[in-house]
Amino acid sequence: MANHKSAEKRIRQTEKRTERNRYYRTRIKNIVKSVREAVANKDLQKANEAFKIANKELHRFVSKGILKKNTAARKVSRLNSAIKKMNDVA
Repeated sequence: MANHKSAEKRIRQTEKRTERNRYYRTRIKNIVKSVREAVANKDLQKANEAFKIANKELHRFVSKGILKKNTAARKVSRLNSAIKKMNDVA
């Protein structure tokens, strides 16, 4: 256990940050998953709607400092290419 006030404070801060990071990690996974599921089900309309939300949310996370710019761009690019492949097949 912590012996100093500063160490106790760091423990509290770490718990808050861990909880916040867990929320965002889960949110990002669910956003990407919704697009991938729509693509897997060959539902173009649903995939486009989910992609629109994913694009907006991922870039919002960049502005909040949760994701790096290139990470969000990479995720969006891969989702977009999956949707385009589905368009080409159909």
